[in-house]
Amino acid sequence: MVDCVIAEDELLLRDALVGQLAGAWPELRIVAACDDGGSALEALAAHQPQVAFLDIRMPGLSGLEVAGALAEVSPRTEVVFVTAYDQYAIDAFERGAVDYLLKPVAAARLAATVQRVKARLASATPDPGMLAALLRQLGRELPPPARPEPLVWLTASAGTETRLIMVEDVAYFQADSKYTVVMTAQGEALLRKPIRELLDVLDPAMFRQIHRSTIVNLKAIASVARDETGRGLVRLRTRPETLAVSQPFMALFRAM
Repeated sequence: MVDCVIAEDELLLRDALVGQLAGAWPELRIVAACDDGGSALEALAAHQPQVAFLDIRMPGLSGLEVAGALAEVSPRTEVVFVTAYDQYAIDAFERGAVDYLLKPVAAARLAATVQRVKARLASATPDPGMLAALLRQLGRELPPPARPEPLVWLTASAGTETRLIMVEDVAYFQADSKYTVVMTAQGEALLRKPIRELLDVLDPAMFRQIHRSTIVNLKAIASVARDETGRGLVRLRTRPETLAVSQPFMALFRAM
């Protein structure tokens, strides 16, 4: 069996790809099907799959950012990018040792991709240098993602109060069941929005995901360190607690 991680934020497309792969590659075992880049990064670190199908555009971390961390997180993983941008970067894909699928995924193209990936798995290990060069080229050639205007303020509940909080004053967000805890220097409040939805509306230049359940304001970070076990820790300027950095996300901090 060959282990695989799939990352695609659109449920219908994700389910369709899972079904198509079941027919095109019966020996493939899908160990995780993720709906955002952060979950994909953690699944890759946990499962060390031979293959990953990564959507280029996802909430939070993009497929390109996830692939860029593979050298440290899961270096033996072959990458197949899934993209809607057929007019961009096709030459770059064709020249690199990385495959791609265009949305919607055609059966013939998927079959050809499966054969090429199988051949690479049988003959060699992935070339991190070639992947890094391809990612640099794709970063230049792909259009920037269409994003809504970054969130400037939000309303959150604190007991019986409803607070108006400027986003720049938030130290971090942390998932709490169906809700999200908003932490500021003054205390905590509860936001009735799952953390995954925040990834689409926060300014990526100001906020970074450091764990599947945590998004931190970069301006609130005092330092990033490791404890005696090697686990990453973020110390904050305005809060006494430290925040755990999931091991796969430490690679992203080193790349900043």
